[in-house]
Amino acid sequence: MKSTVLIAAIVAGISLTALDASAAGRGEPREMPDFATLDADGNGSLSVAELEAARTAKFTEMDTDGDGAISLAELTASQADMAQQRAERMLSRLDANDDGVLQADELAPRGDDAERMLSRIDADDDGEISQEEFDKAGEKRQERGGRGDRDDRGDRDDRGGKGHDRRG
Repeated sequence: MKSTVLIAAIVAGISLTALDASAAGRGEPREMPDFATLDADGNGSLSVAELEAARTAKFTEMDTDGDGAISLAELTASQADMAQQRAERMLSRLDANDDGVLQADELAPRGDDAERMLSRIDADDDGEISQEEFDKAGEKRQERGGRGDRDDRGDRDDRGGKGHDRRG
């Protein structure tokens, strides 16, 4: 019984994040609701009914006109709401002086981020990025779905040392 509920919880979590991600149109997983939110009856465990109720509630939240379908306008509004929330979190995280706005120095790459990026793209190690290297990096980014060069675990993918094709 516990494994059935666990599997249902995982499936519901994936469904909830997929619904949220598809609404944003980016395919990026969104934050999963916390356990307390999903545990509607507060009994300390999740049932299939609670997980289905959470999925239905998310759909209903997005279906603002109540017609049982999510239109382009509703998807757009949902995406705008999520973008607003992401922007608020970003401002909160990066606003070092707590003045409510971001200055250029608060958005500046930390540490050697610029050098690291240049190093990954600079295939011929000449210390500069040519048009060809720039275009190739863009193509690789598109192939990966625009998610950067780390896999889902946050590890570097296995393309080789500096993030481009192995040489040698």
